[in-house]
Amino acid sequence: MDRRNFLRASTAAAASPFLFGCQATPAAPAAQAVAPALVPPPPPQVPADAIRVGLVGCGGRGTGAAANALLAQDGNVYLTAVGDLFPDRMESSLAGLAESLAEKKDRIRIDPEKRFLGFDAYRGVVDSGVDLVILATPPHFRPLHLAYAIEKGRHVFCEKPIAVDAPGVRSVMETVEKARAAKLSLVSGLCWRYSAPHRAIYERIHDGAIGDVRAFYSTYNGTPNATVPRTPSMSDMEMQIRNWYHFPWLSGDHVVEQAVHSLDKMAWCFRDVPPKNVVAIGGRSVPGPEERGYGYDHFGATFDYGDGVKAFHMARQWSACPTENHDYFYGGTGTAVIKGWDPLHEISGANPWKYDGPGNDMYQTELDELVAAIRAGQPKNDGEYMTRSTLLGIMVRMAAYTGRVVTWEEALASQERLGPQTYSLGPVPVAGLAVPGKTPFS
Repeated sequence: MDRRNFLRASTAAAASPFLFGCQATPAAPAAQAVAPALVPPPPPQVPADAIRVGLVGCGGRGTGAAANALLAQDGNVYLTAVGDLFPDRMESSLAGLAESLAEKKDRIRIDPEKRFLGFDAYRGVVDSGVDLVILATPPHFRPLHLAYAIEKGRHVFCEKPIAVDAPGVRSVMETVEKARAAKLSLVSGLCWRYSAPHRAIYERIHDGAIGDVRAFYSTYNGTPNATVPRTPSMSDMEMQIRNWYHFPWLSGDHVVEQAVHSLDKMAWCFRDVPPKNVVAIGGRSVPGPEERGYGYDHFGATFDYGDGVKAFHMARQWSACPTENHDYFYGGTGTAVIKGWDPLHEISGANPWKYDGPGNDMYQTELDELVAAIRAGQPKNDGEYMTRSTLLGIMVRMAAYTGRVVTWEEALASQERLGPQTYSLGPVPVAGLAVPGKTPFS
């Protein structure tokens, strides 16, 4: 199954709300098992040697990842627990899975008491006896969910990005080491690293096919994500959650949430060695209703890797404008280009080459390799690059919002925490649009 087509077909995939975790507060309802109005009969018993999967977050991305897990080459994987903040998202996710899996829909075996709702529902999913947890909530909540899953000894598929601020990144760095010590697999949703053509061209670039890489340029130019109109009954929190792409405290802004793919390919190019600093521009060109939040709609960044090596990035979300998702490599003896959405993978110069091998569904490969690692007892851990690539996006946002040069060390040490301290379906203050030169760095 092609994940991109699946996501397009999913109900309100671009604005899908997910399950959220929080510190316990009086206003936050405890996790609760929720059964539909008409309780179905208990599903058949899951085989004893099966890999049990729990889905935390029932939006389009989480639903797609769950489908890939159930379709993994292992052939003995079952979805046994699920949770979300909104019942409508849970029900549409399960209905979409049943339809897309067709003859394999019997892999969905969820007892009524293992459907969890509430801000702490991630705990219910993790504690339900699963082996593998899919974390696909808005990134603000990822550090908390990941820490709990690893603490409880679960393998994890962790969607990108892994945080929206530096405190979140530092938390995940600690969790990554705990996962490694516990021999737990932790696979990232930075999916291009699982693309067969990408792996082939990067192997050649790293083997010197274009000489020493002196510059890199990437684009992530798309169109705005959809919005869910606010209804009179929606609280601030519900409205923002249902439109989470557009609120930086939930998404990190689009340079963190989406363009992180391109920044991850930049990091891959330079073997995940961090840059020295970044300078960036950005802003909001097109106003919108309150559902569009207070994020920027364009960014441009220049990274300094030292010794004259530079990397450049452009990301924008404008309607009725050309889209592009390309990566350009400039070396001492040649150049290379990846056109991710076309696709094209080609090297020119002293060692010309063009990929003509088989393609693959990189989304499926992610879960195939994760499930195989769990089955073989040979853990995979993508933690180092998924944290560093996330911080690259956060650096760009910091530099663009404040108008200053931001070093790697400053970004990692930042004390700025985005979002409210506690979570409930009530009022949530909205930050104003960042103003370079006035918005402080902290």
